[in-house]
Amino acid sequence: SSSITEAKEFVKRLRRQTDLCNMVKTVRALLNNNSTVTVLRSGLHAIFNKKSLDVAKDLLQEKFRNPKKRQKNIQLKCLKNFVSSLASSTDIRDLLSCLSSDLQTFVIKPSKSKEAFKEQASDFMLKWNLLLSNVGKILTINRTDSFG
Repeated sequence: SSSITEAKEFVKRLRRQTDLCNMVKTVRALLNNNSTVTVLRSGLHAIFNKKSLDVAKDLLQEKFRNPKKRQKNIQLKCLKNFVSSLASSTDIRDLLSCLSSDLQTFVIKPSKSKEAFKEQASDFMLKWNLLLSNVGKILTINRTDSFG
């Protein structure tokens, strides 16, 4: 039974790796198209400038948490850093390095223990997915040209 469990975990990791490789291929092709990157950046900057993400910010803030311990919206900071590093000549490795650096700064280093890291990483991923889904919805509804 432990072999079956190990095999299932291996298959899950392999699927994730394949999904990531396919995503990287797609993103790399998009990054090589200057006009697509320019339109995407302008769409994302328009979202930030129009405060379209206020609803997402409200959802991301935890109302019942101790104000001293309340985290700033690190997901939005990470997204803004990511967008600011997005340029017409940006390589996907540079973008991943930017995101990795932010994760190191905001999630990994502040964790004091394994349990704290798990909680913080889980919280980050939940809110990151929520933020990206809201950005995708806003782009879909208001900025369709940003999808090339």
